Amino acid sequence: MSLDGFVAGPDDGADAPMGVGGFRLVDWLDLRHEPGAHGPVYAESLATRAVIAGRRTYELAGRGQRDHHDGVPVFVLTHDVPEDPPPGSVRYVTGARGCARQARERGRGRGRDGARGAGAAQALLRAGELDELELHVVPVLLGHGRRLFDHLPAETVELELVRCLSTPEVADPAQRAAHLRYRVRRT
Repeated sequence: MSLDGFVAGPDDGADAPMGVGGFRLVDWLDLRHEPGAHGPVYAESLATRAVIAGRRTYELAGRGQRDHHDGVPVFVLTHDVPEDPPPGSVRYVTGARGCARQARERGRGRGRDGARGAGAAQALLRAGELDELELHVVPVLLGHGRRLFDHLPAETVELELVRCLSTPEVADPAQRAAHLRYRVRRT
């Protein structure tokens, strides 16, 4: 995400899945196989046992055509289940609690579950089903676009920082990022 909280630039859509300037947010992935913070963080993101994706994120990512999660179950959180069946291990689910429950049940024994997309993260957080937030903060201000933390209720959510990795050793400033992991504290 950008330093000002955007996970996609403005005007995201089928022709520009990350919006205008949004691909800047994933430049650090070019160094995913390099030593330093990027490699382990990227490897952890792939070691998921199940993935929950928001419908918009799933659609903009090509409906699973660019699956980089090695065939783990993917649960697409949606308001409306389409008539056409999803491919492979993808399942459409309505309701954040049910989606989280299915992901936990189907993904036992492999690692952590992962959520992709602002809408899915917001829904899971509102439902009390998000245990941790893994943020990859890129030193750029997008100014407009899709914010990660829009549409949340007006209540305080306490977070506990459990990991902070940064990449000052990366020569190209466009590939620098801070990788932050927060535990969601239940009050």
